[in-house]
Amino acid sequence: MIELTRLNGHPLLVNSDLIKLAEAIPDTTLTMITGDKLVVLESCAEVLLRTRAWRASLLHAAWPTADSSLSAYGASTAAALHTQLKKV
Repeated sequence: MIELTRLNGHPLLVNSDLIKLAEAIPDTTLTMITGDKLVVLESCAEVLLRTRAWRASLLHAAWPTADSSLSAYGASTAAALHTQLKKV
């Protein structure tokens, strides 16, 4: 789940696996696979970064004892995504 913000400033958690598409029209509008629509403050790019960071964290958690090169890759990827997220 990723944390996003409604236009009124209230946070919400969204299952990113259920997002069908994200559009900037002009506010970021998420269309879920159920057909429901959510309008959020975050940009499409930020939704994408948060989704990638969430999925990277799941992969890292699934293989915590993987060889050091894979662990280093997972950690550096998560750190890079976190840095990019701060810029958005």
